[in-house]
Amino acid sequence: MHAILGAAGQAWPPFVLVAGLLLIGAVAAADGLFEALGARLARTTLGAQSLLVALLALVAVVTAVLNLDTSVVFLTPVLVHAARRRQLDERPFLYGSVFMANAASLLLPGSNLTNLLVLRSDPQPGAAFAMRMLPAWIVACTMTWAFLSIAFRLHDGRRDTTELPPLRIGVGAFSTLAAATLMVALPNAAVPVLAVGLAATASRRLRPRLDSRALTLLFGLAVGLGAIARLWHAPAHLVDTSGVWTVAGIGAAASVVLNNLPAAVLLSAQPAAHPDALLLGLDLGPNLAVTGSLSAVLWLQAARAVDARASITTYSRLGLILVPATLIATLATLLAVGA
Repeated sequence: MHAILGAAGQAWPPFVLVAGLLLIGAVAAADGLFEALGARLARTTLGAQSLLVALLALVAVVTAVLNLDTSVVFLTPVLVHAARRRQLDERPFLYGSVFMANAASLLLPGSNLTNLLVLRSDPQPGAAFAMRMLPAWIVACTMTWAFLSIAFRLHDGRRDTTELPPLRIGVGAFSTLAAATLMVALPNAAVPVLAVGLAATASRRLRPRLDSRALTLLFGLAVGLGAIARLWHAPAHLVDTSGVWTVAGIGAAASVVLNNLPAAVLLSAQPAAHPDALLLGLDLGPNLAVTGSLSAVLWLQAARAVDARASITTYSRLGLILVPATLIATLATLLAVGA
């Protein structure tokens, strides 16, 4: 029982935080905030490729500062709406929102909750972690953009001359700002963000359609594996006795099979010998399949909310090329700079 309680105590904050973000995202969508922002971005004079670069850079920055789950929930609709307003192929914007979020989650401990789980036995100042991971972060983000640009040849669509939808600064916008502030200011913003989400939906009398089953399943899996890891040390021992390249591969494979949050709990029960390599596998590996991360589950929900055709098969087909390339390049970069 002690092992279960300990695992639950470690696992609950990410899931409570995500539930709050989903509620806030539902209110912002109901306010038309995403459509309005996407329309205004589409109205810029940037060409199709430049618009993609600018929006993926926005995803990278929001991910690094606020975390990838926030980025996926809030920005996927923005990117899709921007592409539609310009009559562009929305696929690089749609898949780019989640692929870039995973790639950009390398920069800060709070950028990805798996980073916090792996580093919990050796907490590090964000600045020191960022300086060490910055070269790999730049490589991962650049390669992700380049891959999407090659995989989807964008051609300029028509200039958007339709009337812009109104930009309402209401409950959704204020709730988003409150959530962002709480996550920057507090070491554990899970409960306050959930409170903001509940208050926002109540004020709008909104009943958002959230797939709580996926969150519940992942939470149960994380708690179960966390309890096992406290009693059975073989997975952590495997990581400790493997080489740096093998550890990165183990992290990527485990994220696809188990999801990266439970995998992080299982593989980092003891301080890891190669924590950076493990983080690369756990952060980039989820681009192989939608089973790899909670952010991918949230991405599917955000895409469906705006009637975007998010294909699980296409996700993995692209990931099979993207992940090995980015994983090899980022790990080689870390080794080259002596991380």
